[in-house]
Amino acid sequence: MMKVSEFSKKYETRKLNSDDVDEIYNFCLTNPLYYDYCPPAPTKESVLEDLYALPPNVTAENKYFVGFFEKGRLVAVMDLIDGYPEEKIAFIGFFMTDASVQNKGVGSAIISEVIDYLKSINYSAIRLAWAKGNPQAEHFWLKNGFIAIKETSSTAAEHVILAERKL
Repeated sequence: MMKVSEFSKKYETRKLNSDDVDEIYNFCLTNPLYYDYCPPAPTKESVLEDLYALPPNVTAENKYFVGFFEKGRLVAVMDLIDGYPEEKIAFIGFFMTDASVQNKGVGSAIISEVIDYLKSINYSAIRLAWAKGNPQAEHFWLKNGFIAIKETSSTAAEHVILAERKL
């Protein structure tokens, strides 16, 4: 079991739940570009579904839908799946920073801290996918050391780039 409190030394972190739906929904509205590439736009119902959505053969205990807070304000959200697609690999299903903190190093700092945590518990890699053609996502993940593995499809977008970073 992962210790969400150790995901970051700079930000307060905690698992988000159905009580947080309004805050997550309003947070997601700050980043319309994401939904241009991964439609439709968020609704409170879709946020609630995302809080509990799981890939095949994964249990709820392995899902960490985490909020990163600065002085009580939600600045980032990450959906991390433990042990997917195999043991000692984590999968980021969703990561978003509030638009007001983008291009200020916040997202990269959070990714770096999460990677440090995963290394400390002997994970071998972290994987994710971005919507093909989304220049913001592609730039961010490549800048943070992820390498494209293949093009595939997902529930988020018809064409996605699966990427990995060895730890």
